[in-house]
Amino acid sequence: MSINLGGEIPGAAAGRIEVEESFAPHVSGGAGGAPRARRRSVSPSFVAGLVMVGLVALVGVVAIFWTPYDVGAGAAGTGGRLEGPSAQFWAGTDRLGRDLLSQLMGGATVAMTVAIASVVIAGVLGITIGVVAAATTRWADVALLNVIDLMIAFPTLLLAMLIVTVRGASLTSAIVAIGISGAAVIARVTRVNAARVLREDYVTAATASGTGWWGTILRHVLPNVAPTLLVQLMLLAGGAILAEASLSYLGLGSPSALSWGRLLSAAQKSVAVQPLGAILPGLLIAWTVLGLNLLGDGIRERTDPSLRGDR
Repeated sequence: MSINLGGEIPGAAAGRIEVEESFAPHVSGGAGGAPRARRRSVSPSFVAGLVMVGLVALVGVVAIFWTPYDVGAGAAGTGGRLEGPSAQFWAGTDRLGRDLLSQLMGGATVAMTVAIASVVIAGVLGITIGVVAAATTRWADVALLNVIDLMIAFPTLLLAMLIVTVRGASLTSAIVAIGISGAAVIARVTRVNAARVLREDYVTAATASGTGWWGTILRHVLPNVAPTLLVQLMLLAGGAILAEASLSYLGLGSPSALSWGRLLSAAQKSVAVQPLGAILPGLLIAWTVLGLNLLGDGIRERTDPSLRGDR
């Protein structure tokens, strides 16, 4: 987003000042005298996404150490069944008399755990495969691309359901399934961008000067593909939360984890009596996924030269 510096340049002095500005790194302006040319607009998407995701992450961290009531596996209800919001239970209770707010806080911990762990698995596998595909021989590149395209064509949720069915329903199984599925997309993006960087003249010069394969990858390839990969990883984190919630909603998630998807599934039978039991988990899923998508868009706006605007 480009922002006009503003101000009229009087008459004959315009040409002289314009030439001087072309050589000057910045121009002082305003009451504060701050360099205008170096000011960069703050992306509203980045700020909004950071705040939204930050709030969920903060609640998730707090829930590790404290929740208003014990709602773990086997915990007894502390209130009446399907109570509405009150001074004691701010979000009401579920059909077993357990505090809904405490369960939602635990769901934030699960969501952040799934997002971070899935992104780590997908990032490590995807970046490794993508870099190898870009730097290896042509036949190996074609073989890896065919495998990647096959995995991308396979629906994420269906692949996750298959892996969970084989390994058993647990949070670990869901994380592994989502991470492997997301690795294909990361590998594809990494391969395309790494291949472009490896064709640059400065990489050829570095190789000719004696820089080894690992040095080329670490010094030239990864720093140049990192911004694009960071955006993809943010989108993958949102998709991972949505996929885990879907698996839990279908009964393929961990039976003991306080997943928002499982809370949503359990509340649908009593939505007429206690609607917050279904509304709040759904809103939190949408809030977190939207926040991660906005965060990814904000990162893209800050790293893409065609979208980045300087003041």
